[in-house]
Amino acid sequence: MLNNKTIAVVVPCYNEAKQIKMVLDSMPDFVDRIIVVDDASKDDTTGAVIKHLEENKSALKLISNISQEITPNIYNRADIEVRQKSIDEVQKFTPIEVLNEDPENERIIVIKHLTNGGVGAAIATGYKWCKDHDIDCTAVMAGDGQMDPAELESICKPVVEEEIDYVKGNRLIHKSAWVIIPRVRFLGNSILSILTKIASGYWGVSDTQSGYTAISNNALNSIPLYDIYKRYGMPNDLLVKLNIAFCTIREVKIKPIYGVGEKSKLNILKVSIPILLLLIRCFFKRLQTKYLYRSFHPLYLLYWISFIIGTVNIYFLYQLIINFLDPYSKTPTDYLIIFIFLTISGFQSLLFAMWMDIQDNERLSK
Repeated sequence: MLNNKTIAVVVPCYNEAKQIKMVLDSMPDFVDRIIVVDDASKDDTTGAVIKHLEENKSALKLISNISQEITPNIYNRADIEVRQKSIDEVQKFTPIEVLNEDPENERIIVIKHLTNGGVGAAIATGYKWCKDHDIDCTAVMAGDGQMDPAELESICKPVVEEEIDYVKGNRLIHKSAWVIIPRVRFLGNSILSILTKIASGYWGVSDTQSGYTAISNNALNSIPLYDIYKRYGMPNDLLVKLNIAFCTIREVKIKPIYGVGEKSKLNILKVSIPILLLLIRCFFKRLQTKYLYRSFHPLYLLYWISFIIGTVNIYFLYQLIINFLDPYSKTPTDYLIIFIFLTISGFQSLLFAMWMDIQDNERLSK
């Protein structure tokens, strides 16, 4: 525990039989539960974890809140509905099998996906377990050993001491980042971070692809965990969902760690386009849900005005280019004037919309 708050760490794994022991052995003592989610590994990751169960009993007993019956009365209908929703939503997650014989008293919880769902699906499964057991602060650490356990406390403290909803580790602001992080990954991470700022509304975040995070119980109960993106775009999608739910966020500096025996499973070219399309969808979903349905905001109109003007302006740009390339044609003055006017108007609308977006979401960055 930290500050009398329960702490859990979700460890998503796929073929990490060689690395997982190092992760489990180095887990700090204040961690009450370690939820290892094996995403249908082809090696013996699960077997390597089960060997640790007898050595990791816990003095803290945790009982699932959905296993406890609620006696109906005139005041608790809402509580009954929430419990039933938690029970029903289990069907929307990747099918699992809990391998513990005594999960209420064991520190390590071993969950195995019956089918491969992806890293996002594995984290969502771990989040679901923590939500159902009322864990106050849930962190995520990869099963490949690329996250320093000594930094876990600094990740969790803003959640347990200051009630921040979501804390992300930031490797890009560490002074060794440019030396340690491979150049392609550094550049790709920076580009995705810029796009995620726009899509999520958290304009102050940078290392959006960092998986070293901590989330509050309030945040876990504020977003649809089963709907989290199941693959490598999960951190980006989660940020959008947290923003829509008005969750507060903070970044803390962490060390970039490579070369500890991990084997990267990330194909940059393969995941880049899906993540880009995901961010586009998330951006429009955030605008529609947060600034139209829930509370109308002028920035919704300004964003759309800029998009419509930009689309119309493509026609005039095309005509100007065609006339420019034709040596026997003279550029029509009226087209040029309209193009300049639309460009200035669209750019102004976009800038005003982004400025309002930044101002409205500034309160969520702590």
